[in-house]
Amino acid sequence: MNKIKEHNETVFEDIKHINEYGDEYWYARELQNVLEYKRWDKFCNVIGNAQKACENSNYEAFEHFSQVGKTSKMPNGGVKNILDYKLSRYACYLIVQNAGPRKEVVALGQTYFAVQTLKKEICSQEKKLRLLKTT
Repeated sequence: MNKIKEHNETVFEDIKHINEYGDEYWYARELQNVLEYKRWDKFCNVIGNAQKACENSNYEAFEHFSQVGKTSKMPNGGVKNILDYKLSRYACYLIVQNAGPRKEVVALGQTYFAVQTLKKEICSQEKKLRLLKTT
């Protein structure tokens, strides 16, 4: 069985978080695991390329790639501070567009984030139309 059959869009839904305002976000380290990147430094290269694409599209990268710190337990009971990112849907979309194209889960991610973005845009347009009709 190939990996694309093992995965479905729930792998991205399972790592999605929602803040107190109802905004969706994902953590980069969780996305790294789903996209099957074993090394953080390699995944950071993908994040860097996605941030450049964001800026080249005239968006502020910091609005979509928010640095957050996390702690990781060490074997001897200590803790280590590690870097992570809180990612918008747009940031995730750019990341999967810049990720390793040979990975089947990346293709799934590209489809998932493109479709979810389109759904949000349609809902937003429908809401605007309903507001216009009531005025």
